[in-house]
Amino acid sequence: MDKPFAITLDPGSSLANRTGSWRTERPVYVDRLPPCNNACPAGEDIQGWLYHAESGDYEAAWRHLTRDNPFPAIMGRVCYHSCETACNRGRLDEAVGINAVERFLGDEAIRRGWQFAKPETETGKHVLIVGAGPAGMSAAYHLRRSGHRVTVHEAGPLLGGMMRFGIPKYRLPRDVLDAEMRRVIDMGVEVVLNSKVGNLLATMQDGRFDAAFLAVGAHIGKRASIPAGTVARILDAVSVLRSMEGEEKPLLGRRVVVYGGGNTAIDVARTARRMGAEPIIVYRRTRDKMPAHDLEVEEALQEGVMIKWLSTIRQAGESSITVEKMVLDESGFPQPTGEFETLEADSVVLALGQDVDLGLLDGVPGLEFVDGVVKVDGQMMTGHPGVFAGGDMVPTDRNITVGVGHGKKAARHIDAWLRGTTYVAPPKHPLATFERLNTWYYSDAPQTVRPVLDIIRRQSTFEEVQGGLDETNALFEARRCLSCGNCFECDNCYGVCPDNAVIKLGPGQRFEINYDYCKGCGLCAAECPCGAIDMVPEDG
Repeated sequence: MDKPFAITLDPGSSLANRTGSWRTERPVYVDRLPPCNNACPAGEDIQGWLYHAESGDYEAAWRHLTRDNPFPAIMGRVCYHSCETACNRGRLDEAVGINAVERFLGDEAIRRGWQFAKPETETGKHVLIVGAGPAGMSAAYHLRRSGHRVTVHEAGPLLGGMMRFGIPKYRLPRDVLDAEMRRVIDMGVEVVLNSKVGNLLATMQDGRFDAAFLAVGAHIGKRASIPAGTVARILDAVSVLRSMEGEEKPLLGRRVVVYGGGNTAIDVARTARRMGAEPIIVYRRTRDKMPAHDLEVEEALQEGVMIKWLSTIRQAGESSITVEKMVLDESGFPQPTGEFETLEADSVVLALGQDVDLGLLDGVPGLEFVDGVVKVDGQMMTGHPGVFAGGDMVPTDRNITVGVGHGKKAARHIDAWLRGTTYVAPPKHPLATFERLNTWYYSDAPQTVRPVLDIIRRQSTFEEVQGGLDETNALFEARRCLSCGNCFECDNCYGVCPDNAVIKLGPGQRFEINYDYCKGCGLCAAECPCGAIDMVPEDG
């Protein structure tokens, strides 16, 4: 009996090997920008390090993460994780606990003693960094990785800047802060403590620095025009938090009024509560208008901090203050009502924002100042060649994560400037949207909640409030990542292709498509869970 016609075709004929000639569209593998990566002020490749974490290779995950951010144990505690707000999984069940996994990796690195590699070559260039806070130490890390000699001048007695003097111990234990600062120094970064730079140009000339990065924190508390008696005890929040690092704690009394609505106001009130005081926060607007992070507000209320909304302080006396009730107008701005109330107060702490001391820049030509900070260009360089700035010193949101991101960005531009080139950031991929996902492929897996210290201990000790994940929970949480917009080798395309046109390239190498066999049916794109395949017109 003769063989069927199709079997007897010449193997080299077009009918046997080129079914793709019928195609009007072809599938193309694409990479898209995950929304978590896009939202991270530090520029972390979150999806990239989660990929390593979910396989249990924690050191690879930590090293991938620290390419962008050298402080995962710190950021896993104090970052307000905008990445989780953007996470597509939040529309499926709950966002991936990215911040919790980051903290686990940071703590694991400290526990296991993982260290950063020292640079293999030295450039011979020397960079001055002013300020040992998040922006300054982040820049020091990235510049040192590039082979530059780095010297950090810090006006205070300890490393960390506002991470140490602006964040209480119950949020950031000092052994964690010290461990991650020490790791950067061990790369060969030089640090000079108790060294306030009074004249930038003179310091650069004396030290023969080739460039400078200014990262002075906002340590000067803003004052308010509050009529006060001669015995009224009015303090600023930054000074109160800073004094908590010394042996002599601030004398606040039992009845403490904190004036302001930001995270610093919350930190001071919670600190006072732990010192046995009965704090009341006075804030001009309503809770939904409060700039403080909502989780911090909720924890403060749980701990017994009182908040008096829609109120402003009009006068401070020896043992009391006078507040006026406010109402919000149509634009949301508070307006006085003429109704007054008296509150008992042993001290008033002003938490109305902070300013930067710009005295070191006196006499530096070419600089431009805007609202008390330094104007920089797209390369983070000021108007004076070779002088760069970031963090609290430039117009930006003021938080630790932004500072860390500024340090990395500035380091890249400083490195390029020192080499006589220009750093150009690679183009971003299109955003990976929720609508491109096939969410029914993913099983339900609610977010793992981190343990929290009980209320009694929170009210009376400075023990860390929020605990971390253990290895089992961290692994589970990492595996909740949907890998939005990027192939994670699930083999769906390989399994559903009716033409056997999808070729596996091996672990970590993804796939390619044999277009001689692909007839453009689109099944692979339709069934890709993470939206990593596009169908494009054949004539395109």
